[in-house]
Amino acid sequence: MTAVEADAGRLKGEADEPGWEVDPDDEWGVAVIATVGRQLKLRREAVGMRAAEFGTAVGYGEDMVYKIEGGKRIPRQDYLVRADEVLGAGGLIAATWEDVKRVRYPKKVRELAKLEGQAVEIGVYECNSVHGLLQTPEHARALFEAAQPPYSPDDVERMVAARMARQSVFERDPAPSVHYVLEEAVLRRRVGGTMVWRQQLEHLLEVGRLRSVTLQIMPTNTDAHPGVDGKIELLKFPDGSAVGRSDGAFSGRPTTDPKQLRILELRYGTIRAQALPPRESLAFIEQVLGET
Repeated sequence: MTAVEADAGRLKGEADEPGWEVDPDDEWGVAVIATVGRQLKLRREAVGMRAAEFGTAVGYGEDMVYKIEGGKRIPRQDYLVRADEVLGAGGLIAATWEDVKRVRYPKKVRELAKLEGQAVEIGVYECNSVHGLLQTPEHARALFEAAQPPYSPDDVERMVAARMARQSVFERDPAPSVHYVLEEAVLRRRVGGTMVWRQQLEHLLEVGRLRSVTLQIMPTNTDAHPGVDGKIELLKFPDGSAVGRSDGAFSGRPTTDPKQLRILELRYGTIRAQALPPRESLAFIEQVLGET
């Protein structure tokens, strides 16, 4: 047997599945994964298959099978699809992915993604880093790996996957109107090294050219503006309601109060007026890319 054949035949275990643990503080998530695991176990036992035999059939190790059935690990979609086929469930097991995929991401991220998924307009000012909806996987991973105290490798992978999943907001039809203002310093910080940094700038250009996206850059040599206190976010919904937050206002907490929202809208509008226009902003990013 060749090395390639041996590797192809190796059953997947925990080392191959980083970031798929169940968050014990996520009550709904724990309940969903426990229920799915219980159904998998009952169906496996009903057809008379041992865990090791079943694991071989779906391409996973016996230990992983026990952990998924015990509600300790979140199953991947390919695991559920293969299990459905092996157990002859007629699509019922595969269908559980619709619930499982939501549990895949941390509770706070799910709540944020839900709001972003419902918004018809999103406005963001960022002064310290590229906004999550604009990040490449490599850029996001570098940011998470730089955290102190450090995250575990599993946590890093889970958070990267969650951040990338949020970017499905750009694929909505109709797409929301999305506005970004980024500080020049954000473009120049070489997060992850030169290659990752260049890929991030190229991705900004790609997203900035989408018809639903307006991307502006705030030059460092500009005068003071209302964003010097930190990040601002504004989300507006089809029913006319809105939610916003700012690092420098209302203790940084999300607000739906009309008076406070008007303050945030005034600040964000002033920031957009002082930033470079969209066309000049894309040209500015290209200029930074060309400086290397």
